[in-house]
Amino acid sequence: MTQMNDYLIQACYRRPTPRTPVWIMRQAGRYLPEYRAVRAKVDFLTLCKTPALAAEVTIQPVDIVGVDAAIIFSDILVVPEAMGMRLVVEEGKGGPRFPDRITGRDAIEKLAVPDPDDRLRYVMDALSLTRKTLDGRVPLIGFAGSPWTLAAYMVEGSGSKDFARVLEMTRGSRDDLHVLLGKLARAVSAYLRAQVEAGAQVLQIFDTWGGLLKGGDFAEFSLNYIESIVRELPTDRVPVIVFCKDCGHSIEKIAATGCQTVGLDAGTEIGPARRAVGSAVSLQGNLEPTLLRAEPGVIREKAGEILRAYGRGSGHIFNLGHGILPDIPVDHVKELVRFVKEESAQYHTDNPDNPNRKGHNHGKE
Repeated sequence: MTQMNDYLIQACYRRPTPRTPVWIMRQAGRYLPEYRAVRAKVDFLTLCKTPALAAEVTIQPVDIVGVDAAIIFSDILVVPEAMGMRLVVEEGKGGPRFPDRITGRDAIEKLAVPDPDDRLRYVMDALSLTRKTLDGRVPLIGFAGSPWTLAAYMVEGSGSKDFARVLEMTRGSRDDLHVLLGKLARAVSAYLRAQVEAGAQVLQIFDTWGGLLKGGDFAEFSLNYIESIVRELPTDRVPVIVFCKDCGHSIEKIAATGCQTVGLDAGTEIGPARRAVGSAVSLQGNLEPTLLRAEPGVIREKAGEILRAYGRGSGHIFNLGHGILPDIPVDHVKELVRFVKEESAQYHTDNPDNPNRKGHNHGKE
């Protein structure tokens, strides 16, 4: 991989980079007309399970917006489906759901730990094809949901306002929940290792619902299982990003899972987060997604605030604090990417090869 397309991987490992890499956390690319044109021809799960189409929409943000990485088009819920749950995605009816949700130990025992090269072969084929098509232009990110987040959907049967059923399990059916989480951790670990073999160069674990857990429950039901997954991954050659939404209270604990990068949501201030973790990990984040509806001048101002708050030195991957919204103007995304690429170079003055270096004492952390 050349210097020109290695920004994100270098940043994950906190190696000096000429500028901050930028990629936009996506929600199925719905803001891109080109994505919607593909999506109009097929349903969501067919798009996920057709490698050529998944590769096409994965690469679209690289070609159209100019981000520094591609994240494979898929969905975190394909793992429970591969474990034996029936997944239904009905157009315009509130998102994916599991008609036969997990209700107790019997249902948990019936779940399989799938061979990802069999039950999830379409994801591996999409990764291989995307990696080949990208031809080294940018790194390719693979991903999975955390065991806790997957369990939340499996127990509720769908998304939920309060996830009352799975939270009740943390109080009344702890043993059953741990059996489910352990099985999910084994499935996710195998899935991510297979993604590396198929071509993923960076891995991200999404703990979307980690913020539901408070105090020791966050460590018991979420972080412990994330850490067990990270231990099984080849982090010496493929960096791992852990993103826990609404978990700014536990940045140091997330960093201690063994990951190389901690993703921050928009509610977590990046300056204090950097001071908390020091040089242990890099940080990814964390522009509020709704700000992309604002005028370009406001977008530049807010992005600049994040760059200044992080400060000089390597180890920052600029991203949104969560997924991009479907009504965001594409030109606004392009302007954000352009601005961060140009503006961030001045903050990498610890790199002796950086032409923007100003003074031999600058950039000392």
